[in-house]
Formats: sequence, C-alpha cells, structure tokens
Amino acid sequence: MNINEILKQEFSLKDEQVNNTLKLIDEGNTIPFIARYRKEMTGDMSDVLLRQFNDRLTYLRNLETRREDVKRIIDEQGKLTEEIEKSLLKAKSLQEVEDIYAPFKQKKRTRATIAKEKGLEELALLILEKNINNVDEEASKYIDEEKEVNSIEDALKGAKDIIAEIVSDNAEIRKHIRENALKYGVIVTKNTKDEKSVYDMYYDFSESVKSMASHRVLAINRGEKEDFLKVKLEIDNDRNLGYIERQYVNKNNLKNKEIIMSSIEDSYKRLIFPSIEREVRSYLTEQAQERAINVFGENIKNLLLQPPLKGKVVMGFDPGYVNGCKIAVVDDNGKFLDEAIIYPHKPQSKEEQAKKSLKKLIEKYNIDVIAIGNGTASRESEKLISELIKEMGVKTQYIIVNEAGASIYSASELAAEEHPDINVSIRGAISIGRRLQDPLAELVKIDPESIGVGQYQHDLNKKRLKEVLDGVVEDSVNRVGLDLNTASYSLLERISGISKSVAKNIISYREENGSFTSRAELKKVKRLGPQAFIQCAGFMRISDGKNPLDNTGVHPESYDICKKMLDMIGFSLEDVKNKNISDIDDRVEKIGIKKISEDLGIGELTLKDIILEIKKPGRDPREEEGIKPILRTDVLKIEDIKEGMILKGTVRNVVDFGVFVDIGIKNDGLVHKSQMSNKFVKDPMEIASVGDIVDVKVIGIDLDKQRVSLSMKI
Repeated sequence: MNINEILKQEFSLKDEQVNNTLKLIDEGNTIPFIARYRKEMTGDMSDVLLRQFNDRLTYLRNLETRREDVKRIIDEQGKLTEEIEKSLLKAKSLQEVEDIYAPFKQKKRTRATIAKEKGLEELALLILEKNINNVDEEASKYIDEEKEVNSIEDALKGAKDIIAEIVSDNAEIRKHIRENALKYGVIVTKNTKDEKSVYDMYYDFSESVKSMASHRVLAINRGEKEDFLKVKLEIDNDRNLGYIERQYVNKNNLKNKEIIMSSIEDSYKRLIFPSIEREVRSYLTEQAQERAINVFGENIKNLLLQPPLKGKVVMGFDPGYVNGCKIAVVDDNGKFLDEAIIYPHKPQSKEEQAKKSLKKLIEKYNIDVIAIGNGTASRESEKLISELIKEMGVKTQYIIVNEAGASIYSASELAAEEHPDINVSIRGAISIGRRLQDPLAELVKIDPESIGVGQYQHDLNKKRLKEVLDGVVEDSVNRVGLDLNTASYSLLERISGISKSVAKNIISYREENGSFTSRAELKKVKRLGPQAFIQCAGFMRISDGKNPLDNTGVHPESYDICKKMLDMIGFSLEDVKNKNISDIDDRVEKIGIKKISEDLGIGELTLKDIILEIKKPGRDPREEEGIKPILRTDVLKIEDIKEGMILKGTVRNVVDFGVFVDIGIKNDGLVHKSQMSNKFVKDPMEIASVGDIVDVKVIGIDLDKQRVSLSMKI
C-alpha cells in the first residue's frame, strides 16, 4: 500500500505537498505551526485540511500495521497462502482486514468448534467438496458415542454447523453483503410504547441506509436506547442467499445441495445477517457521530472567534430563582470589581430591592453592558433589566450570553486559583461577563464539550469528540495569538508547542522576572527548548517590547528577511513601530512581490504574510472578520410577535436540520434548512455560522410549545 499515493489522490494534492507535509508531521511540528509558517512546503493547506490529512494518515498507518500483524499471525499458524497475502494487500479498510482474519482468529467455543472436537470437520469438507451418493451412509461412519455423536442426525447437524461457520467466515461474502446493505438496505423503526414522546416521527419510519441524515441516525439511536423504538435493518435476503449459493453449490457437490443450502440459510440467519446489521448500524453511527462532532467543532470555532467587546465595563448576570441572581462587575480589562446577589424572581419576588441593588452598581461603575446568562430565569431577568434601563434613562445595554459550562468552571481548580477569595456562585457571573469581553480568553478555561453548541453531544464518542474539539480550540487560539505578558495559563497551554507544565513555567518566569521584553527571552523559561520555541514564538505577542516585530505574527526565524525587505522598499523597524508604513503596498507593487521574493530567497506566501502582519502590529483577526453582537435595551415576549414580522437575530447554534436564532424572546427560533435559502441547502453551515447576525421573518408561532418558526427567505 502506497500511503503517499492514497493521500495524494484523496486530497487532490501534488507529490511535493504530500511528501513535505508527511515530513513536517513526522518531525513533530504542530498543525497550527505548519498551517501558519510552512505554507510553501504544504502548498498553503489550511489547518482544517491539515487535520483531515493527519487523521487519514493515522488511519492508513494503523491499517498498514494491522495488515502486517494479521499476516504474521496467519503465517505463524502455517496457513498463509499467496491468495490470502494478495487479499490482505488489496484490503482498503480495517474491516476488510478483520474479515480476512476471521477464519484464523482464536474463537470462543461455538457450535462449529464443538462439532470439530467431535471429529466432524472431515465430513463437512466432504459435503462441500464432493458429490456424495448416499449422505446418510457417509455420515454414519462418524457416529461415535464417546464423542456424543449418537446418530446420523447428530453427525449431519455438526457438519452443517461447521459449513455454516465456513460460509460466515468467507471475507468476500461478507464484503459483498455489507456493500449491498449499505447501497440498498433500509432502516425501519417501530414504537415500543403507546405514548407521546419526542420520537413520535420514528414510530413508523423507514429510510434507505445510503440517504440517512446524521441527526436522524443519532435520534433513532437515542430512542432505541431509551426503549421507545425498535430498530432493524431490512435487506434483500433472497438475493443474498442466491449469491452465497452461487459461491458454494457447483457441479462437484450438486448432489449435496439440500444439506449445503440448509447450512447456508442457517449461516446467513444466525451468523452473517446479525453481524452485518450490527456493522451497518455501527457504520451509520460512526458517520453520524463524525458529522455531529465536526458540526460541534465548527460551532465552537465560530463562538471562540467572536470579536471581543473592548473598552466596556460589564456586569455579569447569572440568573436564578430560589438561590437568587448572582451579579459580578468587571472593568474594561476583565478585572473583578464588585458583586451582589439579588432575589427578584419567585419564590422571594424582591423585585424592587433587586432593582435598587442593580441601580447602585450601574451608577457606581458606569456599567456599559449587562451580560445575562441564558439559563434558568434568563428571560425574566432580561425583562427586569429592560425595565430598569428604561426607568434609569441610562445608555446601558444588555445581551444574552451563552452560559454553558459556567457552573463547571466556577467549581474548578482553575477558578479557585484565579478567584481564591470569591464565592463559587459569583465566579460563574464573572465568567459570563468576561465571555462577552473576550470569548476566546474565557471559553478556553472550560472543557469544550460543556459549551452547548452541538447536537446529541452526550451520545458521541468521548475520545474522538475531545480530540476534535481540542484541535479546534488549539487552532483558534493560535490563529488569534496572545499577549505573552497578560495571557492566562489556559490560553498559554493551547499555544503550539507549549505543554501544561511549560505554560505554568512561563507564568512563574513572568511573576519572578516581570514582563517579557522580547520573544527571545522565552528561551530562558525552564523546559522551553529550541523546538518548542520554534513552534510557539510566532503566536506570542509582546505589545511594548524592544522589537516591534515581537508584536506581530512574523516568526523570529523571518526577522532578518523582514528587515531586508523593509530596507529594500525604503522603510525601517522604527517605521513599523510608529505605524508609518501606510503606503507599503504601493512600494511593494512598484518593485513586484515576485522580484522581492526571489531577491530575498523567500516564498511569496510567507512574504505576503509578513507584509500583512507589519501593517498592523498587534492586530486581532477577530475584529476584522467577526460580527459585533447585538446589544439590546428592550425585551420581546412571544406574544409580541406576529407572523410576517422581520426581526434581527443572532445565530446561537447550527445543526444539520437548520439554525437556532436568538430573536430576543425566551426560546430561540428555528430556521429549518428549507427556509434558509431559495436554493436547496444540503449543509446549513454553508449558509450561517454561530454568532452571525441575520434578518429573519416569522412564519409560524406555537404558543403552547413556546416555539417560533423563522425564515431567512425575505
């Protein structure tokens, strides 16, 4: 198997791209570093594509290892033939390799192994390979009371069990039936309980395997797990039995057809079909989970890369009923200033007292924005805040913030380290306030699984989910970069090449020696070696360092080239520092990017990145690419909404069947994917992302269920 060739074909890459990328990965370079600083080598592959490439590479290498293991095991048994070796070489999946290995696998005691222990294998092979004029007479030769073969029937029963297992272990037959099941199979579901549930639509449901949407697969799986649904696979059994018959019944054994067909039918019903059904269900689940994990990852990325709300004093408002609403005020840099607990809602209903406390804090700290968590009592709290803003006549605004994971963070060791003297309940309010100010810096403190912007995340493969989401967080943090002198441990540990222990060492160094004055100073940090420095340095920023390039995404390895380039076009590092290079694009164009690239001996892609970075030292890509959140001063109730209304909202979640949009009422409205565009929408992510501000039309209101249907086709 030529792994390089497979990767080249599957990803439509050139030989050079594949070879270089494999080399970079095998040398231990991280995906963010390769994506950002080795563009010439990879042909400008994105971090997303590089992760897909790496996943496929890992699978193919595991396949190669397993193939060799199976070959060795079969060879050790003295059963490796040229045909088996060829089959192993042709196998394109781990499943195919396991099918080939099945006959040689150490089995538990089965009906066939018991029959073999009774000496009936020879009879089974005779039936399969030769025409027998009198089967009963032949079977009678194997009667042996000591081996508990007491009759012709016993002998034939054992022989048929052996034939059934031989048929079941046939790799080609399994492959053929599996492929047919995936192409032509149908998943059928029926209800097991006569009661209303969220699985109503699946109480009498069928859909072809090849067209099943991932969210339906996961919904059916959950319904089955909760014992509301019975699920089965339907395939053309007669067609499959006919195929197996053609493999085993021929002129050499035609006289034994009745016995062989009885064995085949038993094999199919008892061994092959149940196994194929499990495999097909497992395949659908794996595909659905992978899709759901990728949707979750994309939503997390868009949430993390929301633009920060800078220069605002924020009140974090963690709503609640019995235990009250927790309030935390943070200054424009996220520093904790003050706290309160109020009880405006039932059962205490101390609304006026709550308003007095809030008014006092708003006036004292000149609050710009109130960030209200979207959990229990969220909309009641929104109504309270809206009324208070009107009564006070202030310019304060509010916004509903996703509070998922805030309670987990507030009780974590990290929260205790950050706020040792602050009550656990108030820490959640601090987190909510800071999420608005800088979503990335705050959300990296929380296990990404706990940030509820996915579908069926609790049903997903935990290891794979963590792997993908960790990759998304790592790519997001490195895409933005961080300030080396203010970054938290949570951000530092996500930087390319930085381990948890080195992140702690960076903070310790900062505490002992004061602020870093240059990136080169990182080399003095304990256990941060040359390789780690190469990986991380470009993603670290020093806003007031000696060298202005330390506040850009230019990698230290390119500093000399950057200086030569500046000299070539008539600028200096001082000009970069003073932001006196507004006409740099004109000067570069006059000479030509290709000419500069050739003279400096650097790739054009890297050169363009250097120019982009020095134009805006300290730039934050989130501010250039992101959409500012909608800040509100008034509240909407579902009763205020009428069909046909056009509203502005924020996309809160993207799932396979559409998007959920916050339009300012208690529950987010749903835009089904059929209402997202006048054209057919296969993937809602092609149309909208978490955080997008969209105009929507109200097309349906269900007051009983408190649901609103929306359309983006305006």
